[in-house]
Amino acid sequence: MFPLLALYLLVVAVAASSRSNSCIGTISSLDDVSSAIQCTTVNINAFTVPAGQQFKLQLLDGTTVNVLGEVQFGNASWGGPLFSVSGNDITFNGNNQKWDGGGPFYWDGQGVNGGITKPHPMMGIYISGTLNDVYVVNSPAHAFAIANPGPLTVSGVTVDDSQGNYPNAQSDNKPAGHNTDGFDVGGSNLIIQNSTVLNQDDCLAVGRGTNITFADNYCEGGHGISIGSISSNAVVSDVEISGNTVVNSAYSFRIKTDTSATNSMVQQVTYTANTAINCTYYGILITQSYPSNMGTPGNGVTISDINFSSGTTSLTTNSGAYMVSVNCGVGSCTGNWDWSGLEASGGKVGSIINNDVITGFTQ
Repeated sequence: MFPLLALYLLVVAVAASSRSNSCIGTISSLDDVSSAIQCTTVNINAFTVPAGQQFKLQLLDGTTVNVLGEVQFGNASWGGPLFSVSGNDITFNGNNQKWDGGGPFYWDGQGVNGGITKPHPMMGIYISGTLNDVYVVNSPAHAFAIANPGPLTVSGVTVDDSQGNYPNAQSDNKPAGHNTDGFDVGGSNLIIQNSTVLNQDDCLAVGRGTNITFADNYCEGGHGISIGSISSNAVVSDVEISGNTVVNSAYSFRIKTDTSATNSMVQQVTYTANTAINCTYYGILITQSYPSNMGTPGNGVTISDINFSSGTTSLTTNSGAYMVSVNCGVGSCTGNWDWSGLEASGGKVGSIINNDVITGFTQ
């Protein structure tokens, strides 16, 4: 009798737990978060996050999040992040509701290098699953930082920091927005697709990770699509950059490794059928002297198998920009570099230093 009673009580407990987890949690203020995240459906209504506080979601596995109204953040000088979400097998539906970081309060032309302390990243994404149709405006500095614990597909995201293109009273006649990276990536098994970034820095910056695809995105006004900067003890491998459009950017496509970096590797990066228009500084820059563009390169990072093939990547620079420049450390650029799918026009011929493995392309 007692074993049967124990079994009955166990079944009841499991059923109750299942019912509890399948509830719908609603967030209309930070006070609602702790109870809402006990449910596997979380609806976010319009509200304002108080200044200096983080909106943090630590979700149950398998949770679906629905954003149903605009989320604004109060303004305060602090380190951030403004928002973070973590969990496994998450479905995050942004529904193109705006997340407004209040950038004009912070923008002073200095980004994270000085001036007022700016919360960054604005959006910390630490989930596996899917993240769709999230609409970010006016990030104080970096918009998205992604370090996914498992496979993640990001689709239909917008980052609109275009207000930062204009000077303000604090920016000394420079664009007020600075260091407004679109996607800073430090995870693996990641797809970012069909997204738009309007900003003043990298559209994509991959610092580490493997099996990354960046496809069919639109980047305008910043520093284009980047691998790096690469610091010590980092690996970036198997990256596919395909079908993207880069417009009015200082750079179109970059690989940048820190001069002092050691024990790192960038390999198997393929560019396919991308278009870049009106690049103003460098069309393609591969440098091992970062933060200098064409300084004395280090050789502590191996860069191998960088390819423009199987679908033409076309870039047009303005007349004062360099079309293609490569600045490798001695012996550190290796493998097969098939650039037969690259077409570059409009600008000046750049230098190719310490690299004799590029084939299929001349300027």
